Amino acid sequence: MLSPARLVDEARAQGVQVLALTDHDTTGGLDEALREGRRLGLEVIPGVEINTDIGPHEVHILGYFVDHARAPFQEFLGRMREARVGRAEEMVRRLGALGAPVLWARVQAIASGAAVGRPHVARALIEAGWVATNQEAFARYLGRSGPAYVPRTKLSPEGAVEEVRRAGGVAVLAHPGWPQSGPIIERVPQLVEHGLAGIEAYYPDHTTDMVAAYLDVAHRYGLVVTGGTDYHGGGIGTRVPIGSVPVPPETVLELRARWERARSLDDAPQR
Repeated sequence: MLSPARLVDEARAQGVQVLALTDHDTTGGLDEALREGRRLGLEVIPGVEINTDIGPHEVHILGYFVDHARAPFQEFLGRMREARVGRAEEMVRRLGALGAPVLWARVQAIASGAAVGRPHVARALIEAGWVATNQEAFARYLGRSGPAYVPRTKLSPEGAVEEVRRAGGVAVLAHPGWPQSGPIIERVPQLVEHGLAGIEAYYPDHTTDMVAAYLDVAHRYGLVVTGGTDYHGGGIGTRVPIGSVPVPPETVLELRARWERARSLDDAPQR
């Protein structure tokens, strides 16, 4: 795992001009990343990624340009992280009962201050020698049908979109082609009603046909087309190098325009 400053340094070294930092359920690294970005002349967009559920499917909502200093938003994220910790602790307990024990202290160390989750438990399983790969950890133990799986505190995608909006941010549907997301595209009209402003079309796992379909959805519902590498510091979950997924230059301009428009409406006097 990279520190926020090192992540910005790596992005700059790879020629990235604008970087959005969107950690899961936390904005704890934003201030450090923003400072390093200013030092290097690289624009850092303050963001977050929020995990949500629809039945058996997991859907992620990105928030760009969030005002992470807002107390209600931090209280919401704090509740999400507390639920994550309890869930991960229970997974560790179940793994012990299944004969594949890992140390809770090691899981926390792997998380390195980030919001603890299944990938960190998977890494601990690998280090302990119980599985060989992250994929095996999920297939044998941590996947939704696995014996050590523990359900997450339920939050709907619509609820996450509203939380991003209340934090002054722009809500975007993350990697809709991710297999765990299920038929989330069918829910886009409902999400738009709650304030969804964008869709992540450009993503390492998206095929050419997927990208074309998501571009059509964006056009149909007036959504900003975004993209990213979902880079996790070269370790857990990383599939491609940072900056390796081309994103149209107008994306940042359109996201900022949506943010400024929403901010002006929020600041307008109420009648």
